[in-house]
Amino acid sequence: MTDMVDKAVRRRHYRLPTLIMPSLPMSNDTLQLRRIAIDTYHENVAYLHRECSIYRAEGFQALSKIQVSADSAKVLAVLNVVDDDCIVAPGELGLSIQAFSRLGAAETTLVTVNHAEPPKSMDAVRRKIEGERLSQDDFTSIAKDIVETRYSKMEMAAFLVATCQNNLDRDELLYLTRAMLESGDRMNWHEALVADKHCIGGIPGNRTSMLVVPIVAAHGMLIPKTSSRAITSPAGTADTMEVLAEVNLSPDQLHDIVRKERGCLAWGGTARLAPVDDLLISVERPLGFDSQGQMVASILSKKLAAGSTHLIIDIPIGPTAKVRHMRQALALRKLFEFVGDRLNIHLEVMITNGSQPIGRGIGPVLEARDVMQVLENDPDAPEDLRQKSLHLAGRIIEFDPDVRGGQGYTIARDILESGRALSKMNAIMQAQGAKIIDLHPAGLSQDITAESSGVVTHIDNLQMAKIARMAGAPMLKKAGVDLCKKLGDPVKTGDTLYKIYAEFPADFKFARALAAQNNGYSIGREDQIVKSLIEF
Repeated sequence: MTDMVDKAVRRRHYRLPTLIMPSLPMSNDTLQLRRIAIDTYHENVAYLHRECSIYRAEGFQALSKIQVSADSAKVLAVLNVVDDDCIVAPGELGLSIQAFSRLGAAETTLVTVNHAEPPKSMDAVRRKIEGERLSQDDFTSIAKDIVETRYSKMEMAAFLVATCQNNLDRDELLYLTRAMLESGDRMNWHEALVADKHCIGGIPGNRTSMLVVPIVAAHGMLIPKTSSRAITSPAGTADTMEVLAEVNLSPDQLHDIVRKERGCLAWGGTARLAPVDDLLISVERPLGFDSQGQMVASILSKKLAAGSTHLIIDIPIGPTAKVRHMRQALALRKLFEFVGDRLNIHLEVMITNGSQPIGRGIGPVLEARDVMQVLENDPDAPEDLRQKSLHLAGRIIEFDPDVRGGQGYTIARDILESGRALSKMNAIMQAQGAKIIDLHPAGLSQDITAESSGVVTHIDNLQMAKIARMAGAPMLKKAGVDLCKKLGDPVKTGDTLYKIYAEFPADFKFARALAAQNNGYSIGREDQIVKSLIEF
């Protein structure tokens, strides 16, 4: 009996904040606004009680789009229907964290709810699904509707799949890039040369941007590097930089930092640069795909919005990279050059070796460790990461009209070896908001060992990325994989190939099980090593 009384008291206390809300004049078509503390990640979600009179009268259905209005402010949201008064009462309208913030009204404000008009541009999506070619107006309308949150995630998924399955010709790709670029703000640095670089991804490790930026900035060139978070990889540049410093910078902060330090390493999502891209990425991530057309449009729209005038694109090729053959790399280079030329950005493509992970660490903390080792000229620093970064930085430095062609690598190496790159990186970190750095990996670890003797003849990039993600990366910064052997290294039976690190037992179990099925390594004879067409 006592337990029943205690439970009743707890229920009353749980609802107490709602019960004592000041009474407000309400009409039959208004509801009191309530903030629901649920993060719905780039999607506006509204909550109505099933017994709400408006819900029943208007014939709303779960997952339909509604328009919520408070005075002149409006927001479109996907409707969720609830039966629990603890979430929303029949006289309330709940909004998720993002939707509440977008509406900008205070709790208890009276709001009206109406059916949202279906996005007219869905007709173009349906035509694309049927294989038709879309116009610039079609892509502009689609981008406008997406950024105005008229599309649900299901509708965005339909658009992504349509453009992936039926591909985009080069003109459509130009139209999509332009539409994405025009969907948000653009930065103007008022300088003739604003440099940047971007890798198309698919290679674990490969944190070259975190070395290129301080080297190029130390040379005096402007390089405002805005990066995305990981889509299908165990870490993106923003995820790894976040180990060392804040990356969520406002546009004003970003401007101040770049003006002072000549560079930054920030997440691009807070600056409203090509915001359609961020919304599409939020759907691409759970779907686990990154189509070629979307990739080109995403990269170039973001770089142009960030004010870049000169850009290096890194396309790694390898047996388990995103691009596996030279002909694919050359075709992709032509697409980048076609769109870049028509949108007035000086663009050069570097085709690089993607036959294995770059560096040793796979996962934010482990990759940050590799970067700091290179910057500190640590003799144990991964040489492949160092060399690739120097070549990329050297190519960017050669954009400088005062630098002769072929001199860039030497200048970049001198900046790194003199310690100027490390000093610049420390200055950028301080400006962005340096964190207390802890580069120790997660506490749960497992050695994955060789089952035979020989040399490492193959490392599967995709499998290593999957194992690192299964261990918890990039959401858990200390999780991931640390490589002990690279291509061509001799091994004996029982030697450690790599270590798995995880923070939680469930992640640890899944990562070990995946490695047991396929550890991602092939051991054989030296003459069995696949020779890359690209060697630095």
